[in-house]
Amino acid sequence: MVGHKVGLTSAAMQQQFGIDQPDSGVLLDYMAVEQNGALRLRDLVAPRIEGELAFRLGSDLAGADVSAEAIRDAIADTFVALEVIDSRYGLAGLTLLDSVADNAACGRFVLGAAVVGLVPELDGEHLTLTVNGVRAASGFGRAIMDDPIRSVAWLVQRLAAFGTGLRAGDVVLAGAVHASLPLRAGQTVTVGSPRLPQAVLHVG
Repeated sequence: MVGHKVGLTSAAMQQQFGIDQPDSGVLLDYMAVEQNGALRLRDLVAPRIEGELAFRLGSDLAGADVSAEAIRDAIADTFVALEVIDSRYGLAGLTLLDSVADNAACGRFVLGAAVVGLVPELDGEHLTLTVNGVRAASGFGRAIMDDPIRSVAWLVQRLAAFGTGLRAGDVVLAGAVHASLPLRAGQTVTVGSPRLPQAVLHVG
């Protein structure tokens, strides 16, 4: 396990799937695709792509009463990321129970180059996703629970209910800033923002 993801954190994603609350899953090492790497579409069932904000922790975080200040202090790196969501059940008609049972529909992820520390005022960061060089989606960091730090807080509080937490080195995908898009062979997908280097994925 290399980290966690928080899903369904934006109104766009909740409306797309008809689910009115977030969920979370774990990131496993095989899910990580190298920056500018290739994804084998045949390994997946019903893949869709999202542009996200992500963090790497420099220290542990735990407890139901975790503060926003503690979260900011714990963040070692900030990224844009691409998450490929997928489900063995298919994504059409996906319910919250389906998503939780299938690890929050996490398929693969790609991180852009890290920016050291917490980039301030991420609520105003504007992410743009392109497919084969054409703008396909965009959104602000505030789409993630008004502030992506709140997404991390939600995750820490959820884990606290199970007697666990986040560890130094964990990657946390905080959530998408737009509704997911279908993924097809032959596509090159990028996501970037003014202050964060882009993440790139080639689909084979």
